[in-house]
Amino acid sequence: MTSRNIDLKAFKLKASRKKKTYMTFLKGIHKRKERKQIDKWARELDKEAFAKIDCLSCGNCCKTMTPTFLPSDIKRIAKDQKISTREFHERYLMKDGKDLVNKNVPCQFLNPDNKCRIYAIRPADCRGFPHTHKANPGFVKASSVNQTFFFRCPIVFHVVENIFKRVVEKEEV
Repeated sequence: MTSRNIDLKAFKLKASRKKKTYMTFLKGIHKRKERKQIDKWARELDKEAFAKIDCLSCGNCCKTMTPTFLPSDIKRIAKDQKISTREFHERYLMKDGKDLVNKNVPCQFLNPDNKCRIYAIRPADCRGFPHTHKANPGFVKASSVNQTFFFRCPIVFHVVENIFKRVVEKEEV
């Protein structure tokens, strides 16, 4: 299967049309009898989505969201940038509750071609994005995170849309 480019404008329109339906679905997903099956489906659909979707043609995650930076991320990236961790904090980061996140969106490390300038040493949060493949905590337990991501990331949208079809549309038949 070859990956395809994302028409970001078309994706945003499609996601906005489904936003209310999928938000409602995700808010109640933890009550579904198919919880364990949903986590398994999410991992399968994540693989399928990555095979179909070219992230570099999108980059919407880096354009509209910010990762959470761990102390180890900050140390590693600051060293690569040849600045102190303090200067990295001052230049790029702010506190959001308990988290350290980018001051600005889009990400300061995003190139115009949607490639990351620090890809090899990117934050752990970026390495794991969009997190739909993770067995722990699992898709169901992370449903609040997916409520934020599905209308921003075509991969999460693919996973949510297909789980919705398997669970809700199956009930309607």
